[in-house]
Amino acid sequence: MRKYIKTAHLAAREKTNGGVVWLLPEILIKAATLVPLLFLWRAVLTSGAGSAGMSVSQILSYTTVSALLSEPLTVQTKASGWLSEGVILKLYGRPLPVLGQLAAQTVGGWLPNLALFSLPTAAIAVSFGVNLIPASPLFPLSLLLCVSLGFAVDLLFSCLALKLRSIDWLISRLRQAVAAVLSGTVIPIRLLPFGVAEAVKLQPFASLGGAPLSVFIGSADTGEILVLQILWNLILWPAALLIWRKSREGMVSYGG
Repeated sequence: MRKYIKTAHLAAREKTNGGVVWLLPEILIKAATLVPLLFLWRAVLTSGAGSAGMSVSQILSYTTVSALLSEPLTVQTKASGWLSEGVILKLYGRPLPVLGQLAAQTVGGWLPNLALFSLPTAAIAVSFGVNLIPASPLFPLSLLLCVSLGFAVDLLFSCLALKLRSIDWLISRLRQAVAAVLSGTVIPIRLLPFGVAEAVKLQPFASLGGAPLSVFIGSADTGEILVLQILWNLILWPAALLIWRKSREGMVSYGG
C-alpha cells in the first residue's frame, strides 16, 4: 500500500511542479463554468419551468457538487494515451501492477484540484446558501462505487484505444461526450425530456456521476441506485479485466 500512496503523491507533485500559477487557468475555467450554470438553473426553475420534482436548492447543490467532484465522478485516466504518449511503457518499467499504478496516479492527480478548487469553492458556495450536506449517509458508499465503476469504464475505452491504435484521441473525445450526456453530471437524468430519463437510467453511465449526485440531494431511491451501481460493477469489472488481458497480447509500441 505504501508504494501506491507514494505513486499517488508523485502524481500530485507532478501536477504542481510548475507551481500553483500553472493550475490557475484550469481553476478559472471550472469557476467560469460553474457560476453561470448556477445562475442559469436558478433563472430557469424560478421562471416556472418544469423541474421533475427537484427544488431550486436541490438543483444548485447537484450542480455545485458535480463541479467540486468532477474528476472522481467521471474517472478518466491517462490510459487513453497508452501508445501515443508512451504511458504503457512507463508503467511496465516499474515493479508494480500496471492497473494499480494507473489507479494510484489518477487519484493522486485529483488532489491538487480538490485542494485548490473544490475546498475554497465549497466554502464560498456554503456562504451563498448552497446546501452541501448530503441528504443520505450512504453518499460516500455511492461515490466509492461510482469511482470503482468509472475505472472499469475507462479501462474498457482504453482497451478500445489500444485496438484502434492511431485514433486513441478520437476514442478519448467520444468517451468524454458520451459520459457528459449519459452520466447526468451536466444535466440530471430525471430532467431529460420525452421520457428519455426512464430509458437511460438503467444504463451503466447513469451509475457514474449522476447516481451519487442524486443520492447526495435525495432526489432518487438510494437503494435502487446502490443496487444498480453494484450490479454494473459486477458486470463491467470482469469484462474489463478479460478484455484488458486479451488486448495487451496484441500490444505494439513505437519503435518496435
